[in-house]
Amino acid sequence: MADALRGRLRPLVHALAGLACLWLALSAAQAQPITERTRQKQAAEKERADLQQRLTSLKRDIDQTETAKDNAADALAVSEQAISKANRSLRDLAQEQQETESRLAQLVKQLNELTALVNAQQAQLSRLLREQYVAGNEDRIKLLLSGDNPNRINRELQYMGYVSQAQARLIETLRANQQAIRANKADTQNAKYELEEIAQEELEQKKVLEREKGRRQTLLSQLSTKLNAQRQEVGRIEQDQQRLSSLVDKLAQIIEQQKKAEAEAREKRRQEQLAKARAEREKRLAEQRARAAERAAEAARAAREGKPVPKQPDPADAIDDDEPPQSTSLARNDTLPEPQSDNFGKPFASLRGQLHLPVKGDLTSKFGSRRGDGPTSRGLFIRAHEGSEVRAVAAGRVVFADWLRGFGNLIIVDHGNQYMTIYGNNQSVLKRAGDVVKAGDTIATAGNSGGNEQSGLYFEMRYQGRAFDPLGWVTTR
Repeated sequence: MADALRGRLRPLVHALAGLACLWLALSAAQAQPITERTRQKQAAEKERADLQQRLTSLKRDIDQTETAKDNAADALAVSEQAISKANRSLRDLAQEQQETESRLAQLVKQLNELTALVNAQQAQLSRLLREQYVAGNEDRIKLLLSGDNPNRINRELQYMGYVSQAQARLIETLRANQQAIRANKADTQNAKYELEEIAQEELEQKKVLEREKGRRQTLLSQLSTKLNAQRQEVGRIEQDQQRLSSLVDKLAQIIEQQKKAEAEAREKRRQEQLAKARAEREKRLAEQRARAAERAAEAARAAREGKPVPKQPDPADAIDDDEPPQSTSLARNDTLPEPQSDNFGKPFASLRGQLHLPVKGDLTSKFGSRRGDGPTSRGLFIRAHEGSEVRAVAAGRVVFADWLRGFGNLIIVDHGNQYMTIYGNNQSVLKRAGDVVKAGDTIATAGNSGGNEQSGLYFEMRYQGRAFDPLGWVTTR
């Protein structure tokens, strides 16, 4: 008996346990709501994952060709990357915070306006209902039975109908505004949750930044003698330049491959559209043939039975077996030139003499100058205070934003038509690979990452992989 009772109760116990787990899960979800900001960040991170994986593989390939493994600057890589990431995150969070606060202020303003409007509509509806109640609910019946002039009765009934319609519209508008208030309150709460997330993330990133700055300073103290010695080694300087050239060449290959893939994707879409149009045309032709056969059968049947022959089909319904002209709207629209990934406004070559150097500071090393007995410099070094803003000299797309031996935190911008600009030794890179930038956008902050002795920016310009003198392209106005 007891066993049987336990057997009957066991499913109930399991069901209650399942409900309890579900309740706990729902409670946790309510305690920590997933905001729209979190969902967007997750989607963005997923999109960047593939590109970052390709760049990591590219760096790994370059590193595998290295012969010098004992590079003192490599010990700084992890800290300098972490400092760059923390500064970028703090800058992004500050921008997010500003935008969210602005959105929150707008939502509060809208809520106040909606609340005032709903209060006014409720007061109006209350007044109308009170007047209707005082007048009684039998106005229409009394009017119909009054025996008054039919024309007057008709006018009064129409007037009452208008009043009823106005009341219905008022009620519907009131409901819509009340729903808008509920949606506004949900959006407002979501914005507050987002601000709380941002504040928490800012606190965490500031802790990371302070910790990594301290770690880097300790490493610099420990490695100062070795860093000074290695800065003077001709072989290492040449390896640094070769490493950067190799990176630029491989990035150019990736860009060309991407262009080819985009062109193939466009052609594939075009072929799919043409195939779809062809299939639709074949379907129309089949329907026209079926209708024509049906009409012919009806005409033959009518002739046999001596009945009038049905009306012949409209010439507009005639079957068209010819191929559609190439100037149809689908084909014509598809052949229009599409924006290319390297087209960011003016061609870069036309900007010669109009560019500005990316950071304010003292020019301490020019293109073609020698560092002791080492190779000639392929770029400029502009001495600047740590944290100074580094700006893009022209519009383009970031194709590399990572740490590279010899150049520290490095960012490379592709300007299309095989032109690239290179910004090295940064304290932080503020853009990610794949980001589109405009001329004058802040893309990094100056520093001395990569074992550089002075704080500032190393700047190069390249065409078809070859470096050229930036001073021939900039203006001092």
